[in-house]
Amino acid sequence: MIGPLIPQGIIGAEWSNVSGLVLGMGFGYVLESSGFSSSRKLAGVFYGYDFVVLKVFFTAAITAMVGLLYFSYLSWIDFNMIYINPAFLTSAIIGGIIMGLGFIMGGFCPGTSFCGAAIGKIDAMIFTLGMFVGIILFSEAFPLLEKIYYGGPMGNSLVNEVLGISQGLFALILIVVAIGAFIVATIVEKRVKKVDY
Repeated sequence: MIGPLIPQGIIGAEWSNVSGLVLGMGFGYVLESSGFSSSRKLAGVFYGYDFVVLKVFFTAAITAMVGLLYFSYLSWIDFNMIYINPAFLTSAIIGGIIMGLGFIMGGFCPGTSFCGAAIGKIDAMIFTLGMFVGIILFSEAFPLLEKIYYGGPMGNSLVNEVLGISQGLFALILIVVAIGAFIVATIVEKRVKKVDY
């Protein structure tokens, strides 16, 4: 069994920050190479003229999911050693709405805003600044929002467990949904007037 690497002692804990930095830089490079530093490209998914965001992130999620399933099947990874953040349904819904509105209005999500800011895009810098202001305001108001934040606790449950199906069946369903989404996205893109970047 080879993973997770740090808890297993294969990689020392002192390399945690270094590996995080290297992976973060690699992720930023991939975002920039994919054109995700462009707010027009990112917002295109909401307006129907560019679905590259949906396609890239769906592909990444499916690749990671299938990879983990095979790693588990081959006993290369132990799911019990992977930390899963506890889910809180109320805050997830409210947070998703707020982030979605911010994404539509600003054309960035938190990760892509840093990517854009790193290459000198003013709109990304302003978005990133606004994000930090939002974080500070939320932190100060947290005592008032704590009940909402912890509302609808679901524990460390996985989606397939909530649905009452196996991991393999959920993976198959998600792959079919992704293929369907890609087909629909391609049809919509062809019907919507293209926008120059």
